[in-house]
Amino acid sequence: MTELMKLLNVSLEIEQQPLFEDVTANIMSGDRIGIIGKNGAGKTTLLRLISGDIAPASGQLIQGGPDVSVRAVEQELPDYAFEDVTKAEQALLNRWKVPLRDFAQLSGGEKLKARLAKGLAQPADLLLLDEPTNHLDAQGTAHLLRELNAYPGAIAIVSHDRYFLDQIATKIWSIENGKVHSHNGNYSDYMEFRERKRISQQHAYDIQQKRIDRIETQMKQLSSWSESAHANSTKQEGYKEYYRVKAKSMDALVKSKQKRLEKELANAAVDAVEPEYEVDFAFRANPKAGKRFLEVKKLGKSFGDMPLFKNASFTVQHGEKIAVVGANGSGKTTFLKMLAGEEPVSVGELWLSPSASVGYLTQDVFDLPLDRTPAELFEQFTFKERGRVQNLLKHLGFRKEQWLEPIQEMSMGERVKCKLMKFILEDKDALLLDEPTNHLDLPSREQLESTLADYRGTLLVVSHDRYLLDKATDGKLVFEGGTIRKQLGEAPQQEALGSSGELRLKLETERQAVLGKLSFMQPKDPSYTELDRRFVELTKQLKEME
Repeated sequence: MTELMKLLNVSLEIEQQPLFEDVTANIMSGDRIGIIGKNGAGKTTLLRLISGDIAPASGQLIQGGPDVSVRAVEQELPDYAFEDVTKAEQALLNRWKVPLRDFAQLSGGEKLKARLAKGLAQPADLLLLDEPTNHLDAQGTAHLLRELNAYPGAIAIVSHDRYFLDQIATKIWSIENGKVHSHNGNYSDYMEFRERKRISQQHAYDIQQKRIDRIETQMKQLSSWSESAHANSTKQEGYKEYYRVKAKSMDALVKSKQKRLEKELANAAVDAVEPEYEVDFAFRANPKAGKRFLEVKKLGKSFGDMPLFKNASFTVQHGEKIAVVGANGSGKTTFLKMLAGEEPVSVGELWLSPSASVGYLTQDVFDLPLDRTPAELFEQFTFKERGRVQNLLKHLGFRKEQWLEPIQEMSMGERVKCKLMKFILEDKDALLLDEPTNHLDLPSREQLESTLADYRGTLLVVSHDRYLLDKATDGKLVFEGGTIRKQLGEAPQQEALGSSGELRLKLETERQAVLGKLSFMQPKDPSYTELDRRFVELTKQLKEME
């Protein structure tokens, strides 16, 4: 393997805010690097640095040769057009079933596939991908994995998709607290290594603290004896010299202990383990159980001569939590836009409860006033309410300074959190969420899963994130076969997924999740046996499908 690029003592600042410092790492030919970290840690910025779009504040970016080629596929673009489509690009578009029509009319998954096709069609020494699985259905993710596994060059990928990183990454770069930690292996390998390291560090820190406590206790005792000796040296006639000598001896012992403690800490200081990054969402609602929220009769929708769905009839009651599922381009986002009044109803009937207070989260991360700050965005709130907003910003992982920074300076994940804040503050009793976990870091995804599971209002959520759907929903609207059908409860896996390939993807995803949990457990833990049994069962099912 040859070295394509080396980062040597690289530090970077954005708006005088340090992102990371003293980064030393290399990219070798054949590498599949997964770049992880919380929203705002600097993952996208690191890709821009590698591509040459921005320069480091200090340090060097050294290329392995003058002819090293780099291509990048950004995570989101406000505009795109099909221009100069090559044969290789057209082949990928055909394989991914992306129609060559107005880009604005494509689904989120089709838009991403179009840009991925452009990037993959012209191989480079190093390919940079930023959140390449956002919006993709299971089949699209499987196609992408096959293309990347066959890609001749090295690849660096920013992603929060646990399953995807386990399947593709051979190396992990984790941005944590301004440092970039490099580890050979996939995501689960790194998380297991990281947990072992944290446990070891915590153990060493506890031992150090006990040693410090012991020495400080000895110092306090010696200091007390010294003070007593000094006092006696001025009070007792005939014994002053004895106590004066004793006091000096005690002072020397205290200084000796102090130097010993300082020397130990200088030679082998162990830092306290940094607390895990946490995010806190909280949606409140005024549930209206037992009443109709939505009624659809013989509903149909087309774009020109391109039909999306027809003859759809179903109802949704207040309080139901519905997963809106189906392949890219089947009409899921269009349906939510119809509910939100952004797309007209041309065929059939659609009735939405006029008393419902509905929040609609779009996929778009460019539909916020990007030149405004959070302070300006939420200026309608009273001084007391602003305290709640700022507290919420803190719980969602924002820095204090970001209250007065333009939204356009935020990462894509932070923009999604800004949009979610609006619904949290307005206490909507119904939520229409279109791919809410796109761009969110892993702690935020997990917290959102728990929050939506506890949400008492009505929920319709478009997502390809099976972790979220399994935890937060209890029914489905399935976009399949040119129509929409409602499905309550747990459906047979073959029917819900539509193909054996997607079933295999689901089983592999679950197995990786189970393995990730097992890696943090001991055999004596209460749930270890059940998780181990499930892992064996999933492995057996996957082998039977080979």
